[in-house]
Amino acid sequence: MSTEKINLDIHKILTLLPHRYPILLVDRVLELEPHKSIKALKNVTINEPYFTGHFPKRPVMPGVLILEALAQTAALLTFSEEPHDPESTLYLFVGIDNARFKRIVEPGDQLMLHASLERHMRGIWKFKARAEVDGAVAAEADLMCAVRQSDSDSQ
Repeated sequence: MSTEKINLDIHKILTLLPHRYPILLVDRVLELEPHKSIKALKNVTINEPYFTGHFPKRPVMPGVLILEALAQTAALLTFSEEPHDPESTLYLFVGIDNARFKRIVEPGDQLMLHASLERHMRGIWKFKARAEVDGAVAAEADLMCAVRQSDSDSQ
């Protein structure tokens, strides 16, 4: 089965994910093979709000936000086939294993986000994920996520 060339723009991403500025960290989906893998893009600009404090004289994208971008990419892979309502669905981290940071990500970089589905069982999704800049691995991790219904009536 060949990779389906899907170009999900920001408008489609906004229908699939509940995240909004400043925490939406995926700009475009470049490739998607449902139930298999996804390749997405995050343009890292100096205008990102976290660069004000991380770090003022040498802006570096926080590693935890690179992991968040990978989780959002994995969510897009999950939700590409699973019907859901972003307003009432929570997509939660339940585990991060083997996280490694191998390259600084800074303003001007294009972060290529890759996630492949390892397995899905009883509402838990496991992914291998990596972020690259110019073909070099910036971060990689094994992610576990869960899809849950939001209980918005109790909030």
